[in-house]
Amino acid sequence: MRKIRINWKKLLVLFATVFLVIQVIGSFFFYELAIKRGPKEFLQNNADLEVSDQAMELFVNGDWIDWVNAQSFEQLTLTSRDGLQLSGYYLPAAKPTDKVVILTHGYLGNAKQMGLFGQYYHNDLGYNIFMPDARGHGKSAGNYYGFGWPDRLDLIDWTEALVKKLGKDTKVAYHGLSMGAATVLMASGEELPRQVKAIIADSPYASVYQLFAYQMNRMFYLPAFPLLDSTSGLTKIRAGYSFREASALKAVKKTKVPILYIHGESDTFVPTKLTKDLYRHTASDAELFLVPKANHGESFVLAQDEYKMKLDDFLGRYID
Repeated sequence: MRKIRINWKKLLVLFATVFLVIQVIGSFFFYELAIKRGPKEFLQNNADLEVSDQAMELFVNGDWIDWVNAQSFEQLTLTSRDGLQLSGYYLPAAKPTDKVVILTHGYLGNAKQMGLFGQYYHNDLGYNIFMPDARGHGKSAGNYYGFGWPDRLDLIDWTEALVKKLGKDTKVAYHGLSMGAATVLMASGEELPRQVKAIIADSPYASVYQLFAYQMNRMFYLPAFPLLDSTSGLTKIRAGYSFREASALKAVKKTKVPILYIHGESDTFVPTKLTKDLYRHTASDAELFLVPKANHGESFVLAQDEYKMKLDDFLGRYID
């Protein structure tokens, strides 16, 4: 009987080649799935994004929608540092003020959706409001989603443009939701214009890598390594950033701006523990407001009165 000889070297090369091909295909698949601009069907009917009937009613039929549609926003444009044409909407306060809030929206959203918060800032707090479309969203250019990292520099440039428009004595607040919350936190670690006085981060994630690792396991039952790392490498090539460098946690460890963190205690899309970690590691003055039974992004709806009280108190202490 002839003895079968196994060429281990060839077998290892074959396994390595197959592994590499799988990584390349998988990286392009997940880049197309999450990073490339376009509709994201995988989020439809996602149980982690289900909200209460009360929240859905306000999101879809709230009076804030009619309010947004009734306003005469000034459309502003900005060329990003890497040459993208960005768009945003400015609305002056009813009475002259030196206060302005920049409201940053979430993943797959658009600027005017932040009118849910803008209505309160404008009508009740008397702020000028500005709502930018993040790169890759709304009317802003870009063929990928930045998940807050390149957007942090866009935010700083928008801030400087608004200060130039409104005056050097302008007092600026940042208020972000989900990806927008990560954006304002990532910006907080940079050398911000001195006019930025306060930051509100509603439902943020600590880093893009950590968020994707959690979602890969939850949606696809896959470990983060090595597929997430190879997708991160592809994203670095095609979009200019890697998942590990896109970290709000690293930013808040060196921030000087006071931060109010808000998160729903029943958030299963971006776990509440991520905001708790951010809060614990924040170098500046920080507060944490947790809303019982609230899922991702619905804290304002389920605890509206308390939410507004927290905002009033926090902004009153840091913005005269």
